[in-house]
Amino acid sequence: MDDLKSKYLTLIAEAGDEATLEDIRITAVGKKGEVALKMRELGKMTPEERQVAGPALNALKDEINSALAAKKAALADAALDERLRSEWLDVTLPTRPQRQGTIHPISQVSEEVTAIFAEMGFSVAEGPRIDTDWYNFDALNIPGHHPARAEMDTFYMHRAEGDNRPPHVLRTHTSPVQIRSMEASGAPTRIICPGGVYRADYDQTHTPMFHQVEGLAIDKDISMANLKWVLEEFVKSYFEVDGVDLRFRASHFPFTEPSAEVDIRCSWEGGTLKVGEGDDWLEILGSGMVHPKVLQAGGIDPNEWQGFAFGMGIDRIAMLKYGIPDLRAFFDSDLRWLRHYGFAALDVPTLHGGLSR
Repeated sequence: MDDLKSKYLTLIAEAGDEATLEDIRITAVGKKGEVALKMRELGKMTPEERQVAGPALNALKDEINSALAAKKAALADAALDERLRSEWLDVTLPTRPQRQGTIHPISQVSEEVTAIFAEMGFSVAEGPRIDTDWYNFDALNIPGHHPARAEMDTFYMHRAEGDNRPPHVLRTHTSPVQIRSMEASGAPTRIICPGGVYRADYDQTHTPMFHQVEGLAIDKDISMANLKWVLEEFVKSYFEVDGVDLRFRASHFPFTEPSAEVDIRCSWEGGTLKVGEGDDWLEILGSGMVHPKVLQAGGIDPNEWQGFAFGMGIDRIAMLKYGIPDLRAFFDSDLRWLRHYGFAALDVPTLHGGLSR
């Protein structure tokens, strides 16, 4: 045992790298190493001999393992020292320019819209993107035979056979949030509901997912005149113009009565949109007085309360304001596009400080 100890401690001390050290470990204390072979011979010894040889072999094994661990740590320290000597960095050199991300136009416009309506006393309400067809259709006075409820227009969630729960859909508008808000808070109320919505459509001006913001105001003496003023103030603030002409055209929406589509006076000189001047008209949103059945679905008495609602596409008004030609580019994650149309992280929109750069 003394010979084995002297032999392997010498080899360990002379090892120059970890690979050599591992070979020594296998030869000495591995499963077929010399120490292991000596331990197998214990079975051939008398009990008295085993009492002497067994502890001695264990002590030898422990000493060799300790020497291996110490040498491995020493080799690692030596390798680190050599790396520190050979690798260096001049901290006085100028750094590479730091690249900053940008705020997506959808996020920026959502903040702009929220800032404008917050000044008029509207709060923000949110709801689930996956909702029951009752909230998405029935509560909004959209009958079962309405085309919007067809699977060619609406994304329905899969239902397992025997599932008796109500059908769920990817919401086609943010109007279900209005119903949930009326259920939770009652009247009077003033809210906007921004968020993502889904419809089965895809072209230059339509995508399967897009963003809307809808507004709802309920009180005892609200009229279309209040709706007109709110929309005029919004358009002036959003497009940052002093004056604007709005044109209300009679329309039909199941959830409002009377209903109106709203156009703004504009011009397209040189392909640039100018709001508040010119002889052209551009439709930007739908609106109307909340239908009594919708108020009832939200738990509000239509004989006592009334209100107006409106809705517009955030993506669409972002395209109009910032000259973005294709809606599909909003979802391409193209860094070049984001750097061009994106906003600085600290460019927070406020009415007093300016909505946009």
